[in-house]
Amino acid sequence: MRILAVAAELFPYLKVGGLADVMAALPKALRRLGADARVMLPAFPEIRAALPGARPVWSHPDLLRRGPATVLLGETGDGVPLYALECPELFGEDGGPYGDWPRAHLRYGALGWAAAALARDGDGDGWTADILHAHDWPAGLAPAYLALAGGPRPRTLMTIHNIAYQGAFPPAVLGELWLPPEAYAVDGAEFNGSLSFLKAGLHYADRLGTVSPTYAEEIQHPAVGRGLEGLLAWRRGQLAGILNGVDTDLWDPATDPHLILPFDASTLSRRGLGKAALQMELGLQEDPIAPLFGVVSRLEEIKGLDLLLPNLEALLGQGAQFALLGSGDPVLEEAFRAAAKAHPGRVAARIGYDEGLAHRMFAGLDVLVVPSRSEPCGLTQMYALRYGCLPLVRETGGLADTVVDAADPLRGNGWLFGPEDPWELGLALARACQFYREDPAAWTALQRRAMAADHGWDNSARRYLDLFRSLVGDGGG
Repeated sequence: MRILAVAAELFPYLKVGGLADVMAALPKALRRLGADARVMLPAFPEIRAALPGARPVWSHPDLLRRGPATVLLGETGDGVPLYALECPELFGEDGGPYGDWPRAHLRYGALGWAAAALARDGDGDGWTADILHAHDWPAGLAPAYLALAGGPRPRTLMTIHNIAYQGAFPPAVLGELWLPPEAYAVDGAEFNGSLSFLKAGLHYADRLGTVSPTYAEEIQHPAVGRGLEGLLAWRRGQLAGILNGVDTDLWDPATDPHLILPFDASTLSRRGLGKAALQMELGLQEDPIAPLFGVVSRLEEIKGLDLLLPNLEALLGQGAQFALLGSGDPVLEEAFRAAAKAHPGRVAARIGYDEGLAHRMFAGLDVLVVPSRSEPCGLTQMYALRYGCLPLVRETGGLADTVVDAADPLRGNGWLFGPEDPWELGLALARACQFYREDPAAWTALQRRAMAADHGWDNSARRYLDLFRSLVGDGGG
């Protein structure tokens, strides 16, 4: 089974969000199962720098009339073959995968066109794809180019990692993207008067996917579907929700190089030393009795952190501490900075992102708070579970698929709240505080249950392989 995964980011070379982690881990897991999975990205400077020995395997003299383009073939540090699309006119400057918005349609139109051509016609070494797997809107035109060209082609899967990002552009760019006029239609790439890369992928791909079973259901309804719920409900028979996993080599508290003292479920007492070290690192009072709540997240409205702010005073009043690592919305950044200033030693706010500190927070926090309004899958709650940090989450998307409330004595591993309301979040925070204070033995049992859960990629990769086999077997219908 030959699979070409197409996306805009890849850990550890270029990361904006969880998609980068998925792109690193899923192809590796598929290859462990015997598939020939490969990855294709634009050759942004960070990607190009990671491929010093790459060689050209495909070229076009004037891709989208933006000059010569070349696909280089190298491999990741994990041995996954990596194709990088070089086009100096489009990818020669820094700015990250989602910057340079005035030319974003050309960047990702070129990526989609080249990916479709390479998957269908080969890479010059005789490799063609059975499956083209498009991830999020930057890859959305690849299934469209293949379907519109007609003739024999790879089967296609379009996976939604976050339906809020749709890649919408003025319809005037249709010709620049080498799309025929008929592509701009309700039964095509048109969406609310714009040309939408995500809509194109959702219409033209043979199958659709998203990153958790609950999110697959939620996006078929107006509250979460962002206007695409009708199309997704119509195609529900071709829509699969496959839960993301985590890279268990990178996220393993027993071997994590970012931790001062690694631990596992049989040496949980060491975790207390990690908590003390984290309190010292963040400038919090070294208090082993205080429950330490925290957030590791982008700071944006969809993450629901404005629901947390009104609860901080009450949380501290119950003897807890709070720590945050993240950046994003300047208003939220300033609000958490102000909370840290108002409560020195009790609240810490690190604005920015630090990979090592993120690992140490999962290893030292008692409770990770994820109050997202919508969360397609979420990875932080799965990282937390592996590290014995109990997640407190809103019951949505992949959060609902991975966290079971502690009220369940057999399966509980965290806390859930439902309505999108500060009061409901406050009740869940109070329940967690009470549980922590009143039943240390039960808390330890929750931690061990959380750490024992299997959130690695192998099970999810098997589901993807089953889906790919069915696609090839039925011709994509």
